[in-house]
Amino acid sequence: MSEAKASRPRGDATRVALLRAGRELFARRGFAAVGTEEIVARAGVTRGALYHHFADKRDLFRAVHEELEQRLVADIGTRIGGIDDPWELMVAGVRAFLDACTDPAVMRIALLDAPAVLGWDEWREIDARYGLGLVSFALQNAMDRGVLRPRPVRPLAHLLMGAMTEAAMVIANGGDPAAARDEVEAPLLALLEGLRK
Repeated sequence: MSEAKASRPRGDATRVALLRAGRELFARRGFAAVGTEEIVARAGVTRGALYHHFADKRDLFRAVHEELEQRLVADIGTRIGGIDDPWELMVAGVRAFLDACTDPAVMRIALLDAPAVLGWDEWREIDARYGLGLVSFALQNAMDRGVLRPRPVRPLAHLLMGAMTEAAMVIANGGDPAAARDEVEAPLLALLEGLRK
């Protein structure tokens, strides 16, 4: 086995350890309160390993945020996977998203810190990269099957994502995330209801 192939699994394991450590620490205390020394100690690696895989702490945070978004979309996909009815698919998808927003890691990393750490444009680009396809599919599927009135899907998906993001912010910034989640569900579903035929 070549040296390059032998070091790849070790490098992959190091990257995974850094992502895991970053996620745990950023979720618990937030980006600003976590230092790189603590991250590498938690991951069991050197500072050199951190800078081999990531340009800086912000770059690690971006990767942690993207991984969180990927998992969020995958989890929602799993929860709605067996639903055939297009209306129930959309309702279940919204509910799954709102449930995910009560997760402390999602609240702290994706909703509270990411807009400030990454900046609005980059945060929205990542959000759209992972969520826009799922929302667009649900809307197009419901239109194709006669449940929703035909509308241009892309702008409608962006607007619906905006409403979902605002609902997520209400959850993340509320004193009681579970109560806030329950409070925003009905108005968000009412927006969808307004699109029905």
